[in-house]
Amino acid sequence: MAGFWLDGIDICMKTTLNIDDRLIRAAKQRAAGEGETLTRLIEKALRNYLLPPPQRRSRFKLDLLIKKGRLVPGVNWDDRDSLYEKMEGRA
Repeated sequence: MAGFWLDGIDICMKTTLNIDDRLIRAAKQRAAGEGETLTRLIEKALRNYLLPPPQRRSRFKLDLLIKKGRLVPGVNWDDRDSLYEKMEGRA
């Protein structure tokens, strides 16, 4: 049984709950399927339920840098090799 630590001693509270039979059977099957105890499964479920919802981040905005340019004479945009030749100074 998990609890909290106090000077190296694990403190737990034993509690009796009345839970719907179908719900507890489903929980036992899920716990067995995940290889953990029913107690651990219920603790995880309670933690997830009781934790505050995660803070939503503000939406990311990508600012694009736009530059004006001009067409370069002798470059055929449909021909990649001619573009590379022009860029490398071979043309």
